[in-house]
Amino acid sequence: MIYVMDASAVLAQMQGEIGADAVDHLILEHECVISTVNLTEVATKLIDKGLASEQLARTLKELDVQPIDFDQEQSLLCAQLRVSTKSAGLSLGDRACLALAQLMHGTAVTTDHAWQDIKKAVNVPILQIR
Repeated sequence: MIYVMDASAVLAQMQGEIGADAVDHLILEHECVISTVNLTEVATKLIDKGLASEQLARTLKELDVQPIDFDQEQSLLCAQLRVSTKSAGLSLGDRACLALAQLMHGTAVTTDHAWQDIKKAVNVPILQIR
């Protein structure tokens, strides 16, 4: 089973928030990936919290989640997901995660409750960690 991490799930794990244990378990027991779009979101949030550039690179390297480059196939699917996710207010990053999960036949992992509203519309299994 492949788990595709949303930025919110990775940040919960890194910051020891509710759901961190679930992410730790997934990383230890399964293949976990993250879109480079979501990795950018994680890096941006860490910089906003004051993490220095040299620490940022080290922190992201230690993350045991494989980055997957955001390619043309993902970008087209991400754009198409706009129709079915607009009412729930999902962002580009959210849709990038869902697109990657759909293409890899994986499960999207998030902390965002709004994803439950679109679960059937996007045809992707969603694991909400909190």
